[in-house]
Amino acid sequence: MKIKEAVFVMSNTDAEKCPEPKVPEYAFIGRSNVGKSSLINAITGQKKLAKTSSTPGKTQLINHFIINDEWYLCDLPGYGYAQISKTAREKFMPMIRKYIASRENLMNTFVLIDIRHEPQKNDLEFMAWLGEKELAFSIVFTKSDKLGQGKASKNIAIYKRELKKQWEECPPIFISSSETRQGVKDILDYIEDINGYWEDQK
Repeated sequence: MKIKEAVFVMSNTDAEKCPEPKVPEYAFIGRSNVGKSSLINAITGQKKLAKTSSTPGKTQLINHFIINDEWYLCDLPGYGYAQISKTAREKFMPMIRKYIASRENLMNTFVLIDIRHEPQKNDLEFMAWLGEKELAFSIVFTKSDKLGQGKASKNIAIYKRELKKQWEECPPIFISSSETRQGVKDILDYIEDINGYWEDQK
């Protein structure tokens, strides 16, 4: 898939006010400072589509973009960053969960994980919730350029062992870097395949 156009549509805090669910949709979420905005910009080929910041927790709204006039990309607030107030964190998660659980055209949620770190409790809890709700998701390990291949493979293996405590089979896994663009083509190919399924079901 080639990205020809990526256009901002709207931001809001209410799943019921999201754009009309007329095309397939893909959400991106992860702990604050996971590199979500940078990866979205790499995927879309636009340096400033998603706002990046040196201050984690910048994204605090449900942000929709229309890609190639064919599918929605949804940039969700990050979670798990200590410097965001407890009140804000408690507000984000119900908003995020309502959106993910109710959005009928949401085909997949990409859960972003910093490849440099061991499994984090809030990541595992969020993925467990997705599994309990039988909601499709994939894991995207970010910042692969920050680690050597051996250490990266070791960290991914640790994650897989942790996930298999809850699931017989791990969800699809992608390894990415916004700096080198590793994984960008794989993610876009995956989206293109699912878009084909959407068209078949129409």
